[in-house]
Amino acid sequence: MLQGCVLKNTFAKNEGPSMGLWQTLPGQNVSRILARASVDWVMVDCEHGNIDDAAMHEAVPAIASCGVSPIVRIPDMQGWMIKRALDAGAHGILVPLLRSAEEAKRIVSAAKFPPQGQRGLGSPFAMERFHAAPSMTEYLQHANESLLTMVQIETQEALDAVEEIAAVPGVDVLFVGPFDLGNNIGYPILDGVMQPELERAIDRILAATNQAGKKCAFFATSGEQARIYADKGFHMISAALDTTLLQAALGQSLSAARGQQAPKAGGRY
Repeated sequence: MLQGCVLKNTFAKNEGPSMGLWQTLPGQNVSRILARASVDWVMVDCEHGNIDDAAMHEAVPAIASCGVSPIVRIPDMQGWMIKRALDAGAHGILVPLLRSAEEAKRIVSAAKFPPQGQRGLGSPFAMERFHAAPSMTEYLQHANESLLTMVQIETQEALDAVEEIAAVPGVDVLFVGPFDLGNNIGYPILDGVMQPELERAIDRILAATNQAGKKCAFFATSGEQARIYADKGFHMISAALDTTLLQAALGQSLSAARGQQAPKAGGRY
């Protein structure tokens, strides 16, 4: 396996949930601040974050240089997007809005070199995101087993087929996106309140993932919620997001300066 795959190694040790952070603001300094917060991984959000292809190519090496796994959420499941993220040196990709096992199979194919898939070889950058840096030949030989392929379960169609999706070879992580999942099954999260029907859907995803021997991840909006889902048995949890942390911290500091009651700590989620 490629050296320095922190998240993959954490999964292998199976010593508890892997905690990470979410990056939506561009900039290498933001990446490093997040990566140095004693986490295993940082999610570079190219779907909803203010991060384009060039900013992603800066974030990935910055995170990796701190000894943390850079994971990239791509905007869509198109094969070229998967290629760009992995060629930048990401230790894994997260694909949003999955709907079927067939889509999951196409994603795996785009993320793997032949014979398991159809990924092309040629990036001069990917090897430098591992420690010690492999040769291109070593990267080719070990990337398929080392890099993580993650899919988000956040549509009604994916929930209906979650057992089949979890069983797809090459899918490593099923990532619960609670907001879109709630929207798509008719039980949206409003004012931070999760309905029992959404909770049951999330429990089903976790059960299907465990049955398939894969890993299940959850996007939490606070440290307190992250702890709850860690106790439920989730293997990978996003504990905070850069933008909402900044919003909350500014609100608390300014409120204290003005002698006012501090706002809710969860930012705008």
